[in-house]
Amino acid sequence: MKLYITAPSPYARKCRIVAREKGLASRIEEIAVDPYANAPELLASNPVVQVPTLIAGDGLPINDSPVICEYLDGLGSGPRLLPADGPERLRVRRLETLGNQALEMGVKLVLELRRPEHERSPSWIDRWTGNMARALDALEAAAPDPGGIDMGVITAGVAATWIGFRHPGFDLSTRRPRLMALQAALEERPSFAETRPG
Repeated sequence: MKLYITAPSPYARKCRIVAREKGLASRIEEIAVDPYANAPELLASNPVVQVPTLIAGDGLPINDSPVICEYLDGLGSGPRLLPADGPERLRVRRLETLGNQALEMGVKLVLELRRPEHERSPSWIDRWTGNMARALDALEAAAPDPGGIDMGVITAGVAATWIGFRHPGFDLSTRRPRLMALQAALEERPSFAETRPG
């Protein structure tokens, strides 16, 4: 299998973590590409030229990190990171969605701040910053358990680390002690340590 990534991408990091947690890392070739340069190999497998993109063993391209992670979860060994059904699946999916929403707002902020200053929108910057903060507050309120590992917990931890990395001026920790404890515990796991952005 091949996984197209950029090292700083939180969405690619989620997939890389899942691959390691599920014992699949040795079966996946991680290939760093530049999506902004329309890397031909990525363009051939993903019409919107985004990472991560997984090329499965049968050649099928799989796009979007939740879909890739669910595929890897079913393929690998060990306990399921996404429960098959019922209330527990909904709980995990809800937490994963909150983490993804925080990331989405953070990514929008990064892209907006890369524009020339005279083209930036202060109103959108304010809105996305507020949305990101509220998503992080919701993760704090959900109190994910650092003792368990699932897709919700992984996504919450990835979101906290990436936002701290990309938005160092954003006050991530003051009102979110449980989220910070989760992040610190997760970053000690080999799957997180091996994929840390930097």
